[in-house]
Amino acid sequence: MRETRSDGELLRAIAADTDRRAFEELYRRYAPWLTARLRGRCADAGVVDDVVQETFLAIWRGTASYREEGDAAGWLWRIGSRRLIDTLRGDGARGRLRQTLARFRHRHEASAEERVLAGVEHGDLAGALIRLSPELRAVLQATVIDGLTTREAAVLLGIPPGTVKTRALRARKQLREELA
Repeated sequence: MRETRSDGELLRAIAADTDRRAFEELYRRYAPWLTARLRGRCADAGVVDDVVQETFLAIWRGTASYREEGDAAGWLWRIGSRRLIDTLRGDGARGRLRQTLARFRHRHEASAEERVLAGVEHGDLAGALIRLSPELRAVLQATVIDGLTTREAAVLLGIPPGTVKTRALRARKQLREELA
């Protein structure tokens, strides 16, 4: 029986000599998980699939390097979520609104916050949300909709906890001003 290598061993093997088997094992281990997580943020399956491929391509090419801080899943999530944000930024405000609203419509069990947001998709709140920068929106997504703590959101987004708090305050202030 073949021994299963740890995530760190796989990543070191990929970085050291572009070990194809290690890469394939890492991909099989994490691509479905990353795809599912990203689909929670973006309803466009084509965009999500492209982002997953770009994420793993960055690992293969060595443009994303694992520093062995934290777990590999968190590291992969940071790469994937940043690539998704970059992709959505390029899509413009209408595209980002479509993605946000489509995500709310495609969930089976919507939270109270999601039902409220989905109910005002053409109202003032929807307009205020799309005018938030992707970074501020990502923090609101993580802390309000996903219900993560500041520390968990910091790990997920790959930013310091203080930055999460600052962005959350800025996002809430901007929403209050626009909805007043």
